[in-house]
Amino acid sequence: MHLVPADRAGHRIIDGHRVCDAVAAIGDPDRVRAWADRFSLLADANRLALLLALHRAGPLAVSDLAVATGMRDPAVSQALRLLRAAGAVAGEKEGRVVRYRVVDEATARLLDECAANVPV
Repeated sequence: MHLVPADRAGHRIIDGHRVCDAVAAIGDPDRVRAWADRFSLLADANRLALLLALHRAGPLAVSDLAVATGMRDPAVSQALRLLRAAGAVAGEKEGRVVRYRVVDEATARLLDECAANVPV
């Protein structure tokens, strides 16, 4: 029970080795929070649709994303602001047009899994 944090050492434990395995599986709380934040980005259907479109179709402008997803331009812009702030996407300006793409590799891997497991 060497992995049980000191603040929980006095708690009743049934299977000590499994508790240690569970603590090891959870790992660093900051890492768990970072993954929870990443999953929260994907939990919204509109943001997920935007991410899937960007991941599969490459860099796209707001108006193109709006057409592809059926969203309105302001809603796309707002979602992209959130995704950009989270580090999931980045925009590249070409003249007056900004095209967005997925830049977070962990998010890209999750999107690969999502796209591979969606029934057609």
